[in-house]
Amino acid sequence: MRVIGLGLNASADRAAVQAALAAAGPADLLAVLAARADHPALEAPGLPLMALPEAALAGIATPTQSPRIMARFGCGSVAEACAIIASGGGITHMRQTLGAVTWAVAEGPGPQKGSAG
Repeated sequence: MRVIGLGLNASADRAAVQAALAAAGPADLLAVLAARADHPALEAPGLPLMALPEAALAGIATPTQSPRIMARFGCGSVAEACAIIASGGGITHMRQTLGAVTWAVAEGPGPQKGSAG
């Protein structure tokens, strides 16, 4: 399963999300924080959406590390952690940022039991 993990801030717009999804390439699933699942920029993303509780990200080892994100969420990258959790696998494309949207891609067998929010 190929999963795009997204991190987005409040100023993200639909065009930025669509550009990130296009840059990330084809996927089976889009994974985001539950707190962002109803963000207007995610309207009709074209992929099934998995909303993950914030607590699920704590302790997830990510290839890249943002000190700000580590302090806030307990992982180095929201996008990478979401992709890892939802795919049940590992990162194939480390986080990239396009404006107010950060994306990463992971591939694996699918979400681990109990990971959905």
